[in-house]
Amino acid sequence: MIDIILLIGRLLLVVLLYLFLFAIMKTGIGLVKGQRTKQKGWSIAVEKGPKELRGVNIDVHGPIIVGRSPGADIVIGTEYVSSRHCRFVLMGQNLFVEDLGSVNGTAVNGVYITEPTALKNGDKVIVGDVTMRVRFA
Repeated sequence: MIDIILLIGRLLLVVLLYLFLFAIMKTGIGLVKGQRTKQKGWSIAVEKGPKELRGVNIDVHGPIIVGRSPGADIVIGTEYVSSRHCRFVLMGQNLFVEDLGSVNGTAVNGVYITEPTALKNGDKVIVGDVTMRVRFA
């Protein structure tokens, strides 16, 4: 009789343990989903340029290289663009663009840059004949 009571007690303990772990996992997953939807971040949208690039929207999570090279993150296949033309870099919550020694230069809101430049929400970055707008949302 005591063996049956111990067996039922063990099974009950295992069931309670699984219910406890399930409740913790459900709460943890809910918190992660909630944080992901509320977190703001930068994105780059191509507004003007070749047909195949127009409308492209890229979320920035790390460095993004723009250039003519097939290894670039945003490939612009025109003669005005260097193989590694410019780079977008996150530094904390700030987004910077830096020209990588391109021949024709990189412009922010129509002004050519010579050093890494902090971007603001809505700024236009011009590479060759391609215009990209950065957004923080």
